[in-house]
Amino acid sequence: MDQSEKKPERVTIVLHSGDMDKVYSALIIGSGALAMGMEVSIYFTFWGLQRLQKGGLEKGPLSKMHMLGLGKWMIKRRMKKANVASLERLMRDFKELGGKIIACEMTMEIMGFTWHDLREDLIDSYGAVGTYIREARESAITLFI
Repeated sequence: MDQSEKKPERVTIVLHSGDMDKVYSALIIGSGALAMGMEVSIYFTFWGLQRLQKGGLEKGPLSKMHMLGLGKWMIKRRMKKANVASLERLMRDFKELGGKIIACEMTMEIMGFTWHDLREDLIDSYGAVGTYIREARESAITLFI
């Protein structure tokens, strides 16, 4: 296969955490890789999957210094002042750039979620560990957030 036929490099991100700052990190890194011509999948599992619930994207706590919500409020104010996009906007941009969202089926079962509970407009596929392994096996970069 010559250079013109070479498949783009891939990035697979496991988003295990539902913390606001970690969801930001996954989407920013994913969008950056997409902008550099890579293919990107984010595998939402455990508390990360909670962010795919209807109305759940912006609900995660801050990972450090949450302080009963005060830390998150302060960070969101600073982010707004610095013109940082909302998670909703970052997710929309990630999807528009061709990013793929995978929802963990095992976590759905454990947490009692059905596909009716989740945002179908964001999810490209549902899968178990085999889906993640297939994605990761073909990736140049894998991250666990």
